[in-house]
Amino acid sequence: MPRTAFARSALTQIASAFEGNFKATEPLAEQLLNVARPRMMSTVARIEGSGLLRMMGPGSAMLAQRSTVLGGASAVAKSCGCPCGRVACMGACSTTGASVRHLHAHPNPPSDPEQALEYLREGNKRFVSNKPHDQHPTRNLDRVKATAGGQKPFAAFLSCADSRVPVEIIFDQGFGDVFVTRVAGNIVTNEITASLEFGTAVLGSKVLMVLGHSACGAVAATMAGAAVPGVISSLYYSISPACKKAKAGDVDAAIAENVRVQMEQLKVSPVLQGLVKEGKLKIVGGVYDLATGKVTEIAEAVKEAPKEAPVEAPKEAPKEANTSFIWSFFGGKKQQRA
Repeated sequence: MPRTAFARSALTQIASAFEGNFKATEPLAEQLLNVARPRMMSTVARIEGSGLLRMMGPGSAMLAQRSTVLGGASAVAKSCGCPCGRVACMGACSTTGASVRHLHAHPNPPSDPEQALEYLREGNKRFVSNKPHDQHPTRNLDRVKATAGGQKPFAAFLSCADSRVPVEIIFDQGFGDVFVTRVAGNIVTNEITASLEFGTAVLGSKVLMVLGHSACGAVAATMAGAAVPGVISSLYYSISPACKKAKAGDVDAAIAENVRVQMEQLKVSPVLQGLVKEGKLKIVGGVYDLATGKVTEIAEAVKEAPKEAPVEAPKEAPKEANTSFIWSFFGGKKQQRA
């Protein structure tokens, strides 16, 4: 499809999706197209052949154009020539000489996985001490506008779905800082793995944390083996390995062990495993205390080296039985072997 036709079709879709107060018409799409054409062409050229459009759909890219029309942050520096390469960056950056600051990224992006993890540690310390960032740099309306055209989270999470575990808050982060997946029992599924592969390999998160929490009902129910309604018991299959490793009745130990089990499950992904080997990603675990707000990091399970089987002493060859008396009984002689 020609790029102009593609852009017009996509804008028609976004007009229909986001202009709920009035009818989306061809003139409206044409108006949006005239405003957005310069950045649209460069963005389409950048991502059209990458396959990302099939993954994301046109909505994410078009949302940035909607922000431009509304005068959002992505309207500034339209000709910035941003080398970001992210889907729907759409010029949401500013340039100073040779340097580029991505407005949709963290104000001080971590340089490596260890620094990204340190950001999370510092954020949780602020939360626990009840001293969050004053005038938080990524938790305001300006940040909302800046991230409307793209996202560049520095951390990704697999968290439990418990309503008492709001990841962004307990790590004192804001809009666009963390990429969060949540499911009861913080278990790994194909959908979770796919989402986290996207958050790390495509969006660039440098640290991936599996986050469990104290008094987890999913783990407790699995350990008890209690009857539950609907398909809730389908969670048991993924959590039961951790319960088997913990002592009977020790829910806290099972919660920590479940974090380790899910960490290992994520490492089965060739994408995540490759990022770890390249030093671009760190997979860690933690348990959030519902009573104190503190996140305690969980060390990986130490894999014991396989024990060598004891070397048995060579067995003596069985002695040949003396059967000469049998031959004598039958009046013959024992034949000698060649």
